[in-house]
Formats: sequence, structure tokens, C-alpha cells
Amino acid sequence: MVAKAYTVAFEGVEARLVEVQCAVSPGLPGFAVVGLPDKAVSEAKERVRAALQAMSIALPSKKITINLSPADLPKEGSHFDLPIALAVLAALDIIPKDEVEQTVALGELSLDGRLIAVIGALPAAMAAADSDRALLCPRACGAEAAWVGATEVLAAATLDEVVRHYTGQCPLTPAEAGEVLPPQRSRDLAEVKGQERAKRGLEIAAAGRHHMLMVGTPGSGKSMLAARLPGILPPLSAAEALETSMIHSLAGLLSEGGISRERPFREPHHTASMAAIVGGGKGAKPGEISLAHNGVLFLDEFPEFPRPVLETLRQPIETGEIMVARANAHIRYPCRFLLIAAANPCRCGYLTDPARACGKAPTCGDDYLGRISGPLMDRFDLRVDVPPVAYTDLDLPSSGEGSATVAARVAAARARQDARFAGHAGVRVNADMEGALLEEVATPDSDGRALISRVAERMGLTARGYHRVLRVARTIADLDGSAQVRQPHVAEAVSYRLAITAKS
Repeated sequence: MVAKAYTVAFEGVEARLVEVQCAVSPGLPGFAVVGLPDKAVSEAKERVRAALQAMSIALPSKKITINLSPADLPKEGSHFDLPIALAVLAALDIIPKDEVEQTVALGELSLDGRLIAVIGALPAAMAAADSDRALLCPRACGAEAAWVGATEVLAAATLDEVVRHYTGQCPLTPAEAGEVLPPQRSRDLAEVKGQERAKRGLEIAAAGRHHMLMVGTPGSGKSMLAARLPGILPPLSAAEALETSMIHSLAGLLSEGGISRERPFREPHHTASMAAIVGGGKGAKPGEISLAHNGVLFLDEFPEFPRPVLETLRQPIETGEIMVARANAHIRYPCRFLLIAAANPCRCGYLTDPARACGKAPTCGDDYLGRISGPLMDRFDLRVDVPPVAYTDLDLPSSGEGSATVAARVAAARARQDARFAGHAGVRVNADMEGALLEEVATPDSDGRALISRVAERMGLTARGYHRVLRVARTIADLDGSAQVRQPHVAEAVSYRLAITAKS
């Protein structure tokens, strides 16, 4: 007696279909799982046995062999429990074999037969839709998986409910997608006293997804400014929300099946390891840069991060994806994020404060910011000095525009970019432009070209730096509502590019 069920194995955000084969044959009684299972999958036989006993189903005194095909693909996770149980039940003719084969199943079994939530329901539903099958999952995962919308999602609370569904006693009703989570109350830019140049930098960064470095003394408001960036970013589009949620599903960050249209904002501590930032560890899980996909990655105390960790950011910033290479796995994750970094001007933090003159100036500042290598510094489109705000100014009324006003301008600039890049795959915002498209869209007028040529010659701009200035100038023009990049746009872009220098 041989029966088959289907589940998935995760390779990054991709869910690969796995065939679970069950053979019940004469021989010494036993229950073996083969096909490169990890410890959690190997232990599934005991959970399945106990769950079936809780339903008063005794396994026959025969040899039961479970093969997970393809056999050379590593199988990890407790979500193999349910498909193994289905294959066993089908092999024993308790449930119909043909109906089981039309389902992709995942879920962990408790010893009393309850189905426990697992990670990855959203990408599993995508794989089920691609294979023209329904998805069977724990009830706690149903609302999440139903967001795919391209396949039927059946969510059960217990293994007994699954058996009753397949035998026709009590069919399961299809799960419904969870609610769109309401946006959290964001902090308002109007609450920030002063720092108008830094606010303008945040607006440009949000409009074109340009990476930004803020340098200022302790307490000058760098973290406060970064925390207000989500309030001016446009909401995720439907496609972006699905992309981001698939990564968060693999990380177990989706709560109660709800999907948010708010862009992620990740702020790891500077003691985070390389695996935590770029991905890796057991199972090559996504790191902070992937969890920030389509959102913001804020790195406070930027020079305090270990230099090897900082250097790993260089390639993902350019390509928008990261390859986590391990001996037994090569996993690719998307990571198109907006990097906002904050740093003190030196170790003590008061290099630029005349009231607290640093005793080691200027060596202290050169050494401290010198931890940021030249190639990495070259990838920051916007570099902003954040001066301290006098305590006497804190009692003054709020100045400047609120987040809602700035967000409207950012949304209008993004709308112009959406229209501009409608026919260009892989290009969503100005920061993605390159090659002929960059020359076509971002070439300034004659005065602007003359200005950027002089700057490139006198300040030694690299080719990357030259192109990044053009991208920022294009974004400034979009915020200004201008179809042509003009000299004032180029001048403002150059002023942000040359604000801070560092040694490699």
C-alpha cells in the first residue's frame, strides 16, 4: 500500500513542492522517515503516532516507510507532521488517496491531535496555487494563507477535523483573508524643533529611496528624526505588501493573519551579528536587511557596528538582494531597503561642539568616522550634519511642516515615478535607475550639466557618486513638480553629497 501527500520545503522566500510518499509493507514493525530530514522532521513519527492514538487509530504491525522526495533536498521544520499523517492515513485507506494528492499540507501536530501554527503559510499558499492544489493548514495560519487568493485554503484546528473533511462527514469551509492591520500612530515631523535641513533630507530620501547618513552630537535628534520617517513614506502597494509579508511569514512575524500596508521599520542594535543583519544561522533565515525589504533599515551608532558587518551591506545596497551561501544551502532573499544611518562625529561625540571641545581633535573624528570605509560612504546619497538644538529653543512653538504635508509631496513624487517607470521591470523609484534610463530621465539642463561637471572635477566624484547625484537631483525635481532637472536641483543634490567626508 502506497499513498502520497504534498507539502513544501523553504528555500528563502521560495517554497519548493515536496512529495511525501508512504509505504506500508510486511516486515518488522517500524516507522522510518527518509529523504534528508532534520531532527524535527525525524521526530514527526512520534508526534504522528501519538496523534493517531488520540483518535483511537492504531498503526498496523507492519513496516511504515515515509520518503520525502526529492530526497536530496534538505527538509527542515515541524510543518511536515500534517502531510506525513495524511500520507499514513491515505495508505491505510482511512481517507481517499486522490483527494489527499490534490492538497498541499503543512502543520505541526500536538500529541492530542491539535494542529499548531507554523511559519511560512503565505509562501506555501503561493506554491499550492502554482501547482493547482488547495492548501491545508492549521486554523491559526488560515487567515494569513488566504491572502494569496489564487487557491482554496482549508484551515483545521485538529487532525480529527481533517479526517472528517476528507471522509465527507464535515467538510471544512475555506478560510478568509485576515484584516488589513491599521497603521500605527506615527510620530509627527512638526514635533521636531529646528533641524530643517535634516527634515528636508528625510523628505528627499523618502521620495526616491535614497540612503542617508546623519552625523551630529549626542542628543541632537538623529534618532528622533529617523523615527518620524515612516510617517512620510507612502503605504505599500498590494504587490509590495505581499512581497514583504512573505518574508515576515518565514520569520514568524505575522500576527493573526493580518497583513500591514505600513512599510517595515527595522532598527537592530549595533551588537547584532552578521547573520542577524544579512541572514543566515540555522536554516539560513532572513536577516534584518530582508525584514526591511520595501521599508527602512535604521542603523544607529553606525560606526560602532563591526566593520565586517558594515562591509556586507555594500553589495545588497547595489543589487537589492542577498545570497546567503552556506555549505548545504544557497538562499536568495530580496532586500531593497532604505538605509538611514546615524553617527556621532567622534567617539566622545563633541568634536563639532565649541562648548565641549574634543581634546583629540581632529584625529578623534578622523579615526571614528574612518571606520566607515570609502566604498560604503560612497553609497550614501544624502549626508547631513545634524547640529545640536539649544535648550532655549525647545520652549518655542513647533516650526516647519507636519508629516501629513510632507507625506503628500512624497506621495506625489512617487506617483510621478510610478508613471515614469511603468514599462521598466525592476525599476520602482529613482534610486533604481541606471544606464540609458538614467541618462534619459535625469540628464540636467545645460547649467546643471556645467555645475555637476565642475563639482565632479574639483571634488573627485567617483562614477557611482556622479550617478547618485543625478538620481537625487531627479528626485528633487519630482518633489518640485519639474519635468526637467535644473541647476537648482543639481546644486541641492551636490550639497547633500559633499556635506560629510570620511577616510577609508
